[in-house]
Amino acid sequence: MTELTLRPATPADIPALSRLAIDSFNAKFAELYSAQDLATFLAESLEEGPIAAEMANPDRVYQLAEADGVLVGYCKISLTCGFPQHARGHRVMELKQLYAAAGATGMGIGKALMDWAMAQFAARGADEVQLSVYSENEGAHRFYQRYGFEKVADITFKVGEQYDPEFLFARML
Repeated sequence: MTELTLRPATPADIPALSRLAIDSFNAKFAELYSAQDLATFLAESLEEGPIAAEMANPDRVYQLAEADGVLVGYCKISLTCGFPQHARGHRVMELKQLYAAAGATGMGIGKALMDWAMAQFAARGADEVQLSVYSENEGAHRFYQRYGFEKVADITFKVGEQYDPEFLFARML
């Protein structure tokens, strides 16, 4: 089995990170959207410019997963609360994205990145962690529930002009 290596992202990683994010999102969700809504979302969120802006934000932390020097996944955390109206803690942080390359499931990418993220939240003093997940992504629901997350609210996620039903999951630390 290929050994995973985790490391912080750098600006030099932005092109590969954008490709992986777009490919992963398309593989999982593209069929849910019109071509225009999908193109708008990718341009606003996952192309190189928006990723560079997020990476420059001191409240965002990216961690990459590589196998044999090839990017196979990444995680983005926020050191600030994305859903304050649902916060129960005083220092709430958010898991913003956890993506694995299309076809790379079963390699332990999700677990390695989630373990890293949870350690980061604890080390940075979070007392609650939030994340949003597509309402019909039952595999992701089960994954996060294994880490002690529970649904706390129904929310929406905008892709272009379309609003998707999402669940807000949270866990107290």
